[in-house]
Amino acid sequence: MQKVVKQRMMALNGDEAVAWAVKQSNVDVVSAYPITPQTLIVERISEFVHNGEVDMEFIKVESEHSALSACVGAAAAGARAFTATAANGLQLMFEILYITASLRLPVVMVVVNRAPSGPINIHCDHNDTMGARDSGWIQIYTEDAQEAYDSTIQAFKISENPEVLLPTMVTLDGFFISHTLQNVSLLPDEVVHEFLGVRKVPKIKVPEIHGDKEVPLMLNPRYPLTFGPLDLFDYYFEHKRQQIEAMMRAYKVIEEVHREYAEISGRSYGDGFIEPYRIDDADVVVVGLGSTMGTTKTIVDELREEGKKVGSIRVRVFRPFPRERLKKVLCNFDAVGVLDRGISFGHYGQLYTDLCATLYGVKDAPAMIDFVYGLGGRDMPPKLLKKIFEEVLEARVKGPEPVFRIKGVR
Repeated sequence: MQKVVKQRMMALNGDEAVAWAVKQSNVDVVSAYPITPQTLIVERISEFVHNGEVDMEFIKVESEHSALSACVGAAAAGARAFTATAANGLQLMFEILYITASLRLPVVMVVVNRAPSGPINIHCDHNDTMGARDSGWIQIYTEDAQEAYDSTIQAFKISENPEVLLPTMVTLDGFFISHTLQNVSLLPDEVVHEFLGVRKVPKIKVPEIHGDKEVPLMLNPRYPLTFGPLDLFDYYFEHKRQQIEAMMRAYKVIEEVHREYAEISGRSYGDGFIEPYRIDDADVVVVGLGSTMGTTKTIVDELREEGKKVGSIRVRVFRPFPRERLKKVLCNFDAVGVLDRGISFGHYGQLYTDLCATLYGVKDAPAMIDFVYGLGGRDMPPKLLKKIFEEVLEARVKGPEPVFRIKGVR
């Protein structure tokens, strides 16, 4: 086991913490377009570039569609590429999200969660990244600025692993994390450099073109390759299967990278996929994503003092979905409350839907209730969280009906 290294503490908001992570990660190209509440990330990065603190190409583009397109070109040419966006900007990128994943390009993007318009709203909910959950990107949801910093660094190592080669999306709740000041521990530059190294482009064989010679999987005039050609039904399905298999292999890589990072930083987030809190003897738990789960721990402590056996589980990695881990742990409880800061209109919240699919047919599956909350940045006060726990406790006796409940709305 490596020794935890000495770190320096800085007062940073979540956006600034991400910018520092990018600064330390040997990124070659940053392409971005500003959008609230993400703008601070690329503003800080542009300052680092302007001041000569990093050897990085910063590309100012006319839209988010172009921002991710530029990252596609840079990554295909072998560069380590980064961008950031939010809500409507992510939606404008939608075509390129699928292209990035399908071309197996290890781009890292931070999305500061913001409610998609309209009516126009600049505050937090998860409907923006939930809309992209099936685009082929790994998705990591963070709880605070420290985790946003840590996860951004980890994302490069996960994506660039030759067993994965998929883009990673790191998310942080708009304003709750992005604009809230926090003490953040930063690793020394040289430690991050050693942890990540420079991007290593894998080599492949293309016998029809280059014979038995291995060539870099990148755009290079010396070894011509085509990225993104027309791909009809004769091969398209096989390429989708490769993406499926890569996402399955990502489970092991995410776990390994999380463990390696914990050894040098002293910080870990559960097993890298889920973070349980006081669940060992719990009768009921609440499961959720993002910054709200920090407040949930406080409520768990308060209810424990009242003698109520409750716990919480934060889902950190949403894609690939940690279904086996959740299946194993959730069957230990009588009832489960699910916190969804998003909604699939005409259905339920996205996390609840995935948990229902995970537990379908499981003999000892708990009763589950979906609580949709916080859309458009609506606060989740402690008293409301406490009421949710009380309702989950009541479900042990009265049953889970109704299973869909909207909380905090007039």
